[in-house]
Amino acid sequence: MEILKCEGVRKVYGAGESQVVALNHVDLSVEKGEFVAIVGASGSGKSTLLHILGSVDQPTAGRVMIEGTDISHLNRTEAAVFRRRKVGLIYQFYNLIPTVTIRKNILMPLLLDRKKPNQEYLEQIVNSLGIADKLDFFPSQLSGGQQQRAAIARALIYRPALLLADEPTGNLDRKNSGEIVDMLKLSNRNLNQTILLITHDEKVALEADRILTIEDGKIISDRKRG
Repeated sequence: MEILKCEGVRKVYGAGESQVVALNHVDLSVEKGEFVAIVGASGSGKSTLLHILGSVDQPTAGRVMIEGTDISHLNRTEAAVFRRRKVGLIYQFYNLIPTVTIRKNILMPLLLDRKKPNQEYLEQIVNSLGIADKLDFFPSQLSGGQQQRAAIARALIYRPALLLADEPTGNLDRKNSGEIVDMLKLSNRNLNQTILLITHDEKVALEADRILTIEDGKIISDRKRG
């Protein structure tokens, strides 16, 4: 089942001589349950694409469909609600709220919607991520690897249509990087979670089922592994 579709997505910044074309007519289709890595040099457009897929930014032209909803022209409030409910975002620097516990950080998307958490599902996530004993700690009391696990748990708590990870291992050592990738693969396999992962690390990219290469705002390669 197709969960994501991009049609002619274009993103332009600036005008005249200072105009920069970050994305140039990108077409993309992703099926539910796929684990896709997006690679490319710095400035190739991969982060811009991820921000558009996550409704953090809007395309200049073209459209993006997620689970049949066109997110291309949502206003700021609509985009924030859609992102919270349908897109799990994982960043390189975790983006945890320092003044609340790990439990509240993980549950924040639900709390903002005044929804009661599914305790069994919460336990399943934190146990699989190895942070069940850290829920009453604050982010500053956790290691980088543990904070990234908490960020993954927060991204998964709403059972999102898409999990978008922007260099999630970029701030971690090799051991923790490997563990985080293993966690993503576990959520992909056990929860049938659709994942799009941006990375500069070729070893990380090779863990995905499919690798997209972006250059000058265009997808120049789309290959499946195995």
